[in-house]
Amino acid sequence: ANAGRGGALLDRAWIAAHIPHQGSMCLLDAVLEWSPEHIRCASASHRRADNPLRDNDRLGAACGIEFAAQAMAVHGALLAGNAGGEPRQGYLASVRGVELNVARLDDIAGDLDVEAERLSGDDNNILYSFQVRAADRVLLAGRAAVILNAEALK
Repeated sequence: ANAGRGGALLDRAWIAAHIPHQGSMCLLDAVLEWSPEHIRCASASHRRADNPLRDNDRLGAACGIEFAAQAMAVHGALLAGNAGGEPRQGYLASVRGVELNVARLDDIAGDLDVEAERLSGDDNNILYSFQVRAADRVLLAGRAAVILNAEALK
């Protein structure tokens, strides 16, 4: 496993350079650890007033799915980089079994701990499980299907 000792393994600048989400839409601040099957990231953007997912000055818990989706995108970029290739753009096809244990994220005082685990997949379709936690409390969790060959679906 690749793990950052005494801090982040990869920072926000690296993340923004490797996923399509830019500016305030890049929600993750750091990659804390990753392996071919797993990624764990940190974020404080749920508390930022300029978070673009806020609605009526609040950030609903379902928005945590986007934090997890960005962790999956970072995971894909890391895997592609290790394989010597360019990351392929993925699309979140579906989410299943989502449990929202809080109503909102903007009132969570601590940083978010965003984890995704690759459950199965091939070159075109990947199934992840995800959890978003703060201070060891699970805020939301579920499964997500990602499609990498979306152009083939047209």
